[in-house]
Amino acid sequence: MIEIKLFKKVDMAGCTLIEGFPGIGLVGPMSISYMASKLGMEYIGYLQGTVFPPIVSIHGDVPMPPCRIYHSRKYKVAALFAESNVVSENAIYEMAERLHEFVVSNKVAQILSLSGLPVENPSDQGLFALASKKELVAKFGAFGLKSIGEGVAAGVSALMLMYASMEGMDDINILVPVNPQVIDPRYAEVAISAINRILGLAIDTSELDKEAAVVEERIKSILKRSREAKEPYEKKEAGPSMYA
Repeated sequence: MIEIKLFKKVDMAGCTLIEGFPGIGLVGPMSISYMASKLGMEYIGYLQGTVFPPIVSIHGDVPMPPCRIYHSRKYKVAALFAESNVVSENAIYEMAERLHEFVVSNKVAQILSLSGLPVENPSDQGLFALASKKELVAKFGAFGLKSIGEGVAAGVSALMLMYASMEGMDDINILVPVNPQVIDPRYAEVAISAINRILGLAIDTSELDKEAAVVEERIKSILKRSREAKEPYEKKEAGPSMYA
C-alpha cells in the first residue's frame, strides 16, 4: 500500500507537478533536486508504503523519506523527488494510481515527467516527448521537443500519461537522449532547459555540474542499499532455489 502524506496544507490548484523516478541517466532526480534548490521549493510531504525498501535518507543529519514532495507557491510548481524506486514491478501500477488520484484531488493543472531515452549517440539526438493530448503535441516545436510518433512507453510516467489521456488532462513526458552507461549532468541541463521553455521559468543551470554529482553519488548509494535490503525479503519469500 502506498500513502501520500502532506504535513503542510498548500494550494496546488493550477500548478504543475514535475516527477521523475530514478532511471536511465538519473535524469529525473538530478533535474528535480536542482530545481527544488534553485526555486526555493518547500518540503511539504512524502510517500510511504511497504512497496519501498526499508531505507531512510539522511540529509544534514536529519532522517528523511527517500520519496518526497516539494512545492513553490511563487512559481506554482510541485515536484516529486525520488531517491529510490518501488521494490516490485506490480507496485508501479499502484504508484501511478496514487499519484493520479493526488493530481486530481489537488486540482493540479498539468504533469511534466522526466525520463532518459537510451540511444547510441545522445549528442546527435534532439529532445523527445510524449503527450496526453494532440493539442500538446502541436506545441512541441515551440518547446524544442520532437514527437515519438510510434513506440512503446513503460513505467510510472507512462501509466500516468495514459490516465491523463483518458481523462483529458495535460501531461507531457520529456525524454532526454542518454548513454545508458553514463550519468552526465548535461542530461539534467537539457531537461531543465525544456522546463524553462514550457513553464516560462529562468532556472540558471551554471552550478548544475557540482550539485548533480552529489545527487548522483547519493542515489547510487541508496539504490545499492535498496538492493541489499531487498535481497533478504526476496529469499525469505522465494524459499530455497532449485538452482542453489
